[in-house]
Amino acid sequence: MNQSIEMVKAAYEALSDKKGEDISVIDIRKVSVMADYFIIASGMNVNQVQAMVDNVEEELGKRGFICKQMEGYQTANWILMDYGDIIVHVFDRENRLFYDLERIWRDGKTIAVEELEGLN
Repeated sequence: MNQSIEMVKAAYEALSDKKGEDISVIDIRKVSVMADYFIIASGMNVNQVQAMVDNVEEELGKRGFICKQMEGYQTANWILMDYGDIIVHVFDRENRLFYDLERIWRDGKTIAVEELEGLN
């Protein structure tokens, strides 16, 4: 399994374990050199958003992946986690609607959760 896909699957599971809402995976390999995948998720409040991020960091860390940069943890209305090949965005509901990254990155390919298992 390639490293990007392994990170995507681990991050998805970590967000899901903390009841992350509306988790999206967008393949941006053909539209950006910034990363291979974006993962976007929402939480209901500051505590949940931070718990989701903490769980992603812990689960990816167990697999040897270290977050290169994290922004927004204190306010927790939009936390960005940069793992190089993947970038994880965790929003509160209001900011997710406001920034609408799915619309901005619509040229990328949205990957359904069922498809994740088939990726290597």
